[in-house]
Amino acid sequence: MPSSNLVGNRERQFVVVIGFSLTLYLTDITWEVRANSRHFHKHRRRRSFLCFRWGRYAVSHSTLFKYSPLTFLPLTLYEQFQRAANLYFLLMVVMQCVPAISSIPWYTTTIPLVIVLSVRGLKDLANDLVRSLTHPPITFSPSQWKDVCVGDVLRIHKDQIIPADLLLLCSSEPHSLCYVETADIDGETNLKYRQALDATHTEMTSDPTEQTLAAFNGIVLCEEPNSRLYTFRGELHWRGERHPLDSEHILLRGTVLRNTDTAFGMAIYTGSDSKILRNVGQLRVKRTQIEKVLNKVVIGIVLFLLLMALLLAVGSGVFQGRVSSQIEVLSALTRGNSPIYTAFLTYWSYVILLSPAMPMSLYITFEMIHVLHSLFIGWDVEMRGGVERSIPAQARNTSLNEELGQVGHLLSDKTGTLTQNRLLFRQCCIAGNVYGKDELPSLCPTSASPQTLDLSWNPFSCGGLYLSDQRLVDKLRGQQCTQSRQFLTTLALCHTVMTEWRNGAPVYQAASPDEEALVGAARELGWVFLSRTRDSLTVSELGVKRHYQLLTLLDFTSQRRRMSVLVREPEGGLKLYCKGADIVILERLQKDCPHLESTERALDLFAQSCLRTLCIAERTVSEAKWEEWSKTMAQAAMTTRNHDDMLEQLHDDMERDLKLLGVTAIEDRLQDGVPETISLLRQAGLKVWVLTGDKKETAVNIGYACRLLDPDTRLLEGDELRERAGEKSALVLTGPELVNIHYRSKDLENLLIQEPEWGARFMSLAGLCQSVLCCRVTPGQKADVVTLVRKNTASITMAIGDGANDVNMIKTAHIGVGLAGVEGGQAVQNADYALAKFSFLQRLLLVHGRWSYRRIAVFLRYFLYKTCSFALVHIWFGFFNGFSAQSLYENWFIILYTVFYTAMPVECLGIFEQDVSAECSLSWPELYKVGQRQELFNTWLLAATLLHALYTSLVLFFMPLGVFYNSALDYQTMAVTVSIASLFSIILLTRHWTKWSVAAMCVSFGLFFVCTPITHSPKLFEKSPVDYYFPGTHLTSTTNAFPSPVVWFTALLTAWTAVLPSFTILMFDLFSDFPQVHITKHGPVELQKSGFRRGDSHRRSSYAMSQGRGIGRLITSGASRRITFPPVDRRGTLGDNVTLAGQTQSDDAPKNITENGSSK
Repeated sequence: MPSSNLVGNRERQFVVVIGFSLTLYLTDITWEVRANSRHFHKHRRRRSFLCFRWGRYAVSHSTLFKYSPLTFLPLTLYEQFQRAANLYFLLMVVMQCVPAISSIPWYTTTIPLVIVLSVRGLKDLANDLVRSLTHPPITFSPSQWKDVCVGDVLRIHKDQIIPADLLLLCSSEPHSLCYVETADIDGETNLKYRQALDATHTEMTSDPTEQTLAAFNGIVLCEEPNSRLYTFRGELHWRGERHPLDSEHILLRGTVLRNTDTAFGMAIYTGSDSKILRNVGQLRVKRTQIEKVLNKVVIGIVLFLLLMALLLAVGSGVFQGRVSSQIEVLSALTRGNSPIYTAFLTYWSYVILLSPAMPMSLYITFEMIHVLHSLFIGWDVEMRGGVERSIPAQARNTSLNEELGQVGHLLSDKTGTLTQNRLLFRQCCIAGNVYGKDELPSLCPTSASPQTLDLSWNPFSCGGLYLSDQRLVDKLRGQQCTQSRQFLTTLALCHTVMTEWRNGAPVYQAASPDEEALVGAARELGWVFLSRTRDSLTVSELGVKRHYQLLTLLDFTSQRRRMSVLVREPEGGLKLYCKGADIVILERLQKDCPHLESTERALDLFAQSCLRTLCIAERTVSEAKWEEWSKTMAQAAMTTRNHDDMLEQLHDDMERDLKLLGVTAIEDRLQDGVPETISLLRQAGLKVWVLTGDKKETAVNIGYACRLLDPDTRLLEGDELRERAGEKSALVLTGPELVNIHYRSKDLENLLIQEPEWGARFMSLAGLCQSVLCCRVTPGQKADVVTLVRKNTASITMAIGDGANDVNMIKTAHIGVGLAGVEGGQAVQNADYALAKFSFLQRLLLVHGRWSYRRIAVFLRYFLYKTCSFALVHIWFGFFNGFSAQSLYENWFIILYTVFYTAMPVECLGIFEQDVSAECSLSWPELYKVGQRQELFNTWLLAATLLHALYTSLVLFFMPLGVFYNSALDYQTMAVTVSIASLFSIILLTRHWTKWSVAAMCVSFGLFFVCTPITHSPKLFEKSPVDYYFPGTHLTSTTNAFPSPVVWFTALLTAWTAVLPSFTILMFDLFSDFPQVHITKHGPVELQKSGFRRGDSHRRSSYAMSQGRGIGRLITSGASRRITFPPVDRRGTLGDNVTLAGQTQSDDAPKNITENGSSK
């Protein structure tokens, strides 16, 4: 190993020790974990009963159920009585049990209330059972997850899920390395490395027996459980020594052990204390905006009814004191009670009598309509995805359908949601020549399989090369272009990829999907990366095996935006191979670099198709230059002052005077229909934000690719946020920058912002911009962004994602959508709606969402109108019955009116109401803005509805009263007339007639004409005159009302007069000159070629690496993977005497490549 690396490692270890000691001194480290000491943790285990919790250490098993047998009844009743109407009805039931004030029987309210509470409670319980039972079971053998306790030492085998946050003690890999897949945490499918402490590695790998592991008695002191996924602070006390710990030593719960046979770890955080569950967030009960407005209206109606009851009670007292006392019959009815006492009893009687203005059947019907709307979503065959369209859309929460028609902000994950997380090597430019198809493919996967090249000569070819240009293959094999060979050599050497051989072929494990795509493309073209050690690289170049000595590796960072390797070639020369973003490579080129102009034109060409580009360059380094540079590097490594600046200056000095070889163009393929969907949603008025854990350049490129950003969009980032934004601007933020704008009052783990008002200013700025892209954000920060939008806007938010890292965001938004992707089912299990594709948002929002909002809004207004107009008649009747709280209707009509007579017409309205077809909804996305502006359901519109109901109640009472005044028709006949008129008014208000609404009307009137003669039967009156006191309208009665033409004419005239204002407004809207929605029909959305200028650097280059720094330091420090030799390829025919320098020939070594040179 070079001396510079040895010195650098020691210096870094010294800095780490000092840094950790200072951190632990300044930070409150209070979490203590003792290895193999269950008796210590058992007495401090966290326990709970109902809402009481005590203890310190969480159990590993975390329940997925919202309810338990003990908490179901109290919790569901608590949630049910959050609704003001239910609480009001409960008070009505209590008062109806008092005979002195009960104006209608007790069962008229009790039975409906029990049904309402039971139906809603059972529905919530069923949803909870479905959500929990469909969660995929996870087991951990030989111990179950629930048996894991803090301090336990666990053995993890390859491809097992980590059951808790573990301190890595040792592994089967050299230097106790292990590799984990973090797709369920950060959405990245590339592997991350973790490494154990040298102390535990040395002790436990020498004798890795169960006795050794059971005898481990270390004590870990670390920070309290928190949601920070990428940081960890603590120290291990063992054998009288203190060893600092950081995130590289921790295996997080939910990650999967890969490429490592066995790993041993000590449980630090278990159950709900683990970092991934700390990021999941609490299960929130979501209520729609319509429900909140409805609750306020209910409170207003209740206050109005109480006020009217008070006025009528005052009238009752005055009537008794001045009128009843003068009339002997009326005076006897008061039983000697004082006017004040009579007024008191009358007040409560009127409160009960007017209670049907808030019918409980509203909520039963409301729930049923929600369920049917959810079934419509699942039945939509246009929203079925997966293999053979086997995955239907699913509404996992049936209470949020109308919110789908009001979404103002869509916050989306990137990896796996917008993209397929599948990178393809599409094109390249070498020596000014562009290779690949001239007509670039669209970023949607409609361009199917790649064109086949003749790669039969390559025994390592695995297929899947999407660069279809035989010219490049012919040049490489004919050795016609030296730059092409150097270009492929750079791709095969300049990376941190690890190799594992399976079935005779190399399988690459890369730190980023970009590197895997580049190394894989080089393999297909004949430059096969075979293996690496800490100081050498082995590559097969067109069947010739070559060994390169690795002198130094200048790793990638987000600041450098480039990576370089300095190697000694088999011939003895020194070469620096470099790849990176164009803005950092082009400024480091040698003067008069050939092919520069043609390469820049190629960069612009690739940018127009939103391909991710990297510049490839090389440099010949002299021995003198290397010796001088390495000595300076060693001195800089020993320096503690301005250490990073000196290293950066040395790296910059080595990466100068580069020779440009070419450019790679990689496609991060979008999911099918993503650009069209985002374009359509933007036309519908939605603000689309992208929240991703990926790097900034990648997110920006995807933003342009999916048409979230227009070609002329100006990106605002950093200090530019203070500048004036516009419609053609977009905000680009990173996770650390979000610390300055987010604030979570209930989470003390997050930093408090210094300027509390900056969040509102930020949202004002974001509202002026086209979109917002948040990069390098943690799952907790994703939820913070959603909270920021909810806190500072009145907009309905929707969050969509496909991985466990999106769960917190999905739960925080008003509406959470989970995609059934490749990152597991965590997002779907915690979402309100589950889809197979992002493109299905078109129909979910613009069709089902808009229909649901319209149907439910019209239904609620319709329902409130009919019930209030029906019940408020008693107010006017009170002026003619001495304010005695006598009912105008008979008891059974009050019950059956909302349950049978008028239920089905209103239900049909809420289920089948439809102004335009699904095709028109998609063709005219501007129609969706009606819901965003809440034009169909708002406080003023509800107030107008209630005023109309008040007017109708006046007409329903006084018009029949005027007709029957001084006539032979009695009180019972008038009551029937008012009942018929109220039914007719419901018919006349129906605007959209369908076969279902016609059938509902016929059934409703049929029930009325069947039930009324029964409840008005003289026989029932004789048996129970209290419950059946209307015998006069029976068909066999001489004083019946049904055969009378006056009754029918009066009912029709009354109904027409009642709905006259509604018809007047409707006619005015139809004949007015100004439309409420200006719409133009749009054709199919097509992708356009973007005309980017050369200077737009942010738009073009991208180098998507994993979180943090690369693993180059690990490779050059000697703590690399074990050396793996390529196994025998069955197609090989060449010599079998090839060996690596200093190594014996492996039995599995390939026998199809010849040796040409060795490492010097």
